[in-house]
Amino acid sequence: MSHKILHIENVKREFKMGTETVRALKGVSFDVESGEFLTIMGSSGSGKTTLLNMLGCLDKPTEGTYMLDNVNVKELSRDELAKLRNHKIGFVFQSYNLLPRTSALDNVELPLLYNPTIGAKERTERAIAALQAVKLDGRFDHMPNQLSGGQQQRVAIARALVNEPVMILADEATGNLDTRTSYEIMSLMQELNHNGKTIVFVTHEPDIAAFSTRTVMLRDGKVQKDSMNKHIRSAKEALASLPASDDY
Repeated sequence: MSHKILHIENVKREFKMGTETVRALKGVSFDVESGEFLTIMGSSGSGKTTLLNMLGCLDKPTEGTYMLDNVNVKELSRDELAKLRNHKIGFVFQSYNLLPRTSALDNVELPLLYNPTIGAKERTERAIAALQAVKLDGRFDHMPNQLSGGQQQRVAIARALVNEPVMILADEATGNLDTRTSYEIMSLMQELNHNGKTIVFVTHEPDIAAFSTRTVMLRDGKVQKDSMNKHIRSAKEALASLPASDDY
């Protein structure tokens, strides 16, 4: 039975800039059910980044309610927020954020180092399983500079999966990739979603949003539109329809 992973109600976020108050979020409300694949879209200045920081427990609302897996984020201390973030959310970034002189396997193990209940053997086993889940068997010992952009993003996704989070939070995760590699990553995301992972994917690209089950459109700090995608594109089919590339 599904349950709410995210509950956001009338969330506002204001910042002081000198004598002025900037209202980045002006009463945003939406829920995300377990197993959904949601994209958040919005142009620059829409409040997308502020909302992303809040969803990732890097920031708290000025007003309103944010519940993550039935935990009220606003009531948590900084240490409790960090713990919640590490256990409940798997992050995937546009720039991969991998440690450069560290193997794929060690990069994936990294989040587990903060969990004292997991020993070295289990850390390695879980990291191997996560890399296998993103189809990077045989690349465990490769450094980031020995991997393509798409492979580096797969390592980042494996790292996001390794703690078995309740939600994967992706920030423009295809932003640095060409079309073919973007579709490969979205195909992987769709596969993870079909296997039950809840995904919240921030993007400014409509063709990427078309791979999700639902889209929330932000404008001027408010939800302009919240709609189910009636014609969900298959990333695998989109990939197959691309012309063959000599340099692929």
